[in-house]
Amino acid sequence: MRKSYQVIFGVLLLLLLGGCAGGNGDDPAKTDPGAAGTSPAQEESSPIFITFEATDLEGNTVSEEVFTRSRLTMVNVWATYCNPCLREMPGLGQLSAEYDPGEVQIIGVVSDVREGEDQSLVESLVQQTGADYPHLLANASIDRALLASVSGVPTTFFFDGEGAYLGGVVGSADRSKWEELIHELLEKM
Repeated sequence: MRKSYQVIFGVLLLLLLGGCAGGNGDDPAKTDPGAAGTSPAQEESSPIFITFEATDLEGNTVSEEVFTRSRLTMVNVWATYCNPCLREMPGLGQLSAEYDPGEVQIIGVVSDVREGEDQSLVESLVQQTGADYPHLLANASIDRALLASVSGVPTTFFFDGEGAYLGGVVGSADRSKWEELIHELLEKM
């Protein structure tokens, strides 16, 4: 009986250490970027627009209007405890710096730190990973708009310049895979 508990504990430990969303970074599950897949907190067949209002790490208010600043917006939902999230953030920081902000922008959403809570760990992780792009803190509005449809972190959503949902990815990916997906989406827009 004791050995079965040790086996169960071992399997659970491996699952916990293996990633936060079940992805290993090699082949993230993704929707077809050319199709309007299941939207965050929306039905598949409805027009796909979200509304939200949140605060970034500098205390600025950010709403869905942020989508109009760029042709393509990549919203990466992450958590401070998620190693796959933290491993992909340096590549996302590099991509953010390389793209013209009018063409592609990256926004992080911190799923486990809420507005009004101590954000010093978030700020430290952003600095350590070089993820120098806006990061929003969770609140009720972000919960309804995005987090309600997140089954694990990291999860990444793509929106066009009007805020229409273009697709999403559950799991982490390296910089080159994100760049490839971004190019596919831009070509189809």
